Amino acid sequence: MATLAPDVAQLLRDGVVIPAHPLALTADLKLDERHQRALTRYYCAAGVGGVAVGVHTTQFEIHLPESGLLDPVLQLAAETVDESLRTHPRPFIKVAGLVGATQQALYEAGRALEHGYHAGLLSLSAFRNASDDELVAHVAAVAEMIPVVGFYLQPAVGGRILPYSFWRRMVEIENVVAIKVAPFNRYQTIDVVRAIAEAGRGGQIALYTGMTTTFSPTSSPIFICPLCLSPPMRSTAMATARLPPCVLSAACWVNGPYGQNKWCKC
Repeated sequence: MATLAPDVAQLLRDGVVIPAHPLALTADLKLDERHQRALTRYYCAAGVGGVAVGVHTTQFEIHLPESGLLDPVLQLAAETVDESLRTHPRPFIKVAGLVGATQQALYEAGRALEHGYHAGLLSLSAFRNASDDELVAHVAAVAEMIPVVGFYLQPAVGGRILPYSFWRRMVEIENVVAIKVAPFNRYQTIDVVRAIAEAGRGGQIALYTGMTTTFSPTSSPIFICPLCLSPPMRSTAMATARLPPCVLSAACWVNGPYGQNKWCKC
């Protein structure tokens, strides 16, 4: 099982910008290596903490075998990052997008490791109707090979609801190192935060998002309403969970698991 080096793990937990890497193509839809390298060099020079390659901005179609693009794109980005960091060495995380059913995701994880990637951003789009058991088994299988960044693509942007029961089991998987949430629905987002808090893994699993108006990685700790937690956790979660440096900022009406209702900021 591949794991994160301590400096990379700390970088991820501290909170850094990890842009989704675009794809540069020629007019005849071939990989434009010159401009692809230029994009990677730009991100490195701008001071980002990592790059995510083979994700939505790179276009998921590169994962289709007939495209012949996945390996070249992963390799080109990794090589260019390594070349850039030779001049100015610093911790940097390379994340590869992983898609498909378990067999495909494992194959892609292997290719990502071969090219020097540290973690895989795991899409669950192929499991639209899967049960919690199937989802957890998939994540666990991939995590046996590569550190996993979970991905919650919520229904508002074409994903599916992933219930608290799934997240609570998923965050127990040792090699899950981060979760990216597209937090269009505050209550679905709180399911993820609550799962991390109740598992006591706030110091190990980082929360990331592209929605800077919802998660702010700059100052405040996460605040989660104690009513969202089970009774044994209410008195201790805020003191011991050590959740990542984000804040869910707007007030909302909370319906606690035991019928308590009140206004809170969570």
